[in-house]
Amino acid sequence: MYAKRCLGGLVLFLLITMVASVAWANPQAPPRALAPPPAPVPAIGRGWPVGTHPAVVRGWEPPATPYARGHRGVDLAAPPGAPVRAVAPGRVSFAGRVAGRGVVAVELRDTGEPPLRTTYEPVRVSVRKGDEVSPGQVIGTVEPRGSHCAVTCVHWGLLRGEAYLDPLSLLPPWLLRRGPSRLLPVLGVPLP
Repeated sequence: MYAKRCLGGLVLFLLITMVASVAWANPQAPPRALAPPPAPVPAIGRGWPVGTHPAVVRGWEPPATPYARGHRGVDLAAPPGAPVRAVAPGRVSFAGRVAGRGVVAVELRDTGEPPLRTTYEPVRVSVRKGDEVSPGQVIGTVEPRGSHCAVTCVHWGLLRGEAYLDPLSLLPPWLLRRGPSRLLPVLGVPLP
């Protein structure tokens, strides 16, 4: 009787092991719908958030997974008290303090669904939630403390929904280039 019960248990164990190994070797996961590619970021920026062409202290480093290490924005060198400006037209969706730092978030106008949202921190906020802002409008000043950089900086971020994007992609190529402007001779116009 004992042997018969042990044999039955062994057969059941072997049967479960075989079914599990077949399922593991040939999984039949339901097909997933492919996520649509993210909408491109329009180059609608009219100027840098701080200065005329600030040094990028740390660039955008997208994380491999939502919770992985990375840098979800860019850090721009700026002296304490420097004005922080909106880069494009939009509406302030948040203005306040988060973890002791001043933060401003601006939902950009006419950038698709969900709309693009820029963030700026640490900033001494000078706008309120719901305010309409225009490109170049001062939304705050750089706070002297609260920066995570070796020098005082502003962390500038860009999101579409919950997806982080490179905020530098908002700027047109001519704003990203460094170097002096060069005037070329105009043919057919006499020299003064």
